[in-house]
Amino acid sequence: MHEMSLMESVIEIVCETARQNGASTVKSVRLDVGVLSHVSPDALVFCYEAVRHGTIAENAALEINRIAGEGWCLDCTKTVALEERFGACPDCGRLRVQMTAGDELKIKDVEVI
Repeated sequence: MHEMSLMESVIEIVCETARQNGASTVKSVRLDVGVLSHVSPDALVFCYEAVRHGTIAENAALEINRIAGEGWCLDCTKTVALEERFGACPDCGRLRVQMTAGDELKIKDVEVI
């Protein structure tokens, strides 16, 4: 389960950044997770519960925002919704679509005290 190592990295980044900025407690963590990222939000929540204990984020709430898949079709020059990686353009049917959103996993923001 790669979500465990992802969440370990998130907690490490969040706690280190909070400490560097003089915070003693993390109140909340908000993540953006793309629907095409192959990351399970449920698995992230499960892993979050396991890895936050003993850190300054121990009692922090976790919010996961799902980001829709989106791409730019090189043939019809439109921004289109993507349901799968390397999928065809829903407008013209061609396969020359560059993904522009939906594969990210990023820390959107952190609330600290």
